[in-house]
Amino acid sequence: MLKKYLWIAFISMVPLIELRGAVPVSQGMGLPVISSYIVCIIANMLPVPIIYLFARKVLEWGVDKPFIGGFFQWCLTKGEHGGQKLQAKAGRGLFLALMLFVGIPLPGTGAWTGTLAASILDMDFKSSVLAVMFGVLLAGIIMMCVSLGVFGIIL
Repeated sequence: MLKKYLWIAFISMVPLIELRGAVPVSQGMGLPVISSYIVCIIANMLPVPIIYLFARKVLEWGVDKPFIGGFFQWCLTKGEHGGQKLQAKAGRGLFLALMLFVGIPLPGTGAWTGTLAASILDMDFKSSVLAVMFGVLLAGIIMMCVSLGVFGIIL
């Protein structure tokens, strides 16, 4: 049982897959809903402070390096693009926009991209982490409902 929880925790920390992939996997493994939801959220949030504090600096440092430069440039461009879209649409409601950006479970809109976008936009640390956390909670609820077939029952 512990191996299953470690596996979903690992999946939750992987960029681009994150909680959106870990929640359905947890239900496929037959894990209890509440405990797997909590593990996925905690694991998805663990990298957020590190991403906020260091990712932009590391990406800027690695842009001109051989082998990794292209990938680092792609990550930086994706974060900048996401940040600009958020700022253009949100204006003063940047907190809510970041929360919804992270919370709507679409490819490329998870905690990693949202935190990088917040870092690039120079949002303060506390607001960024809170917005991302609320977004992760929302995405977790949506993905758990999808995994359990709740939307199929409603529709």
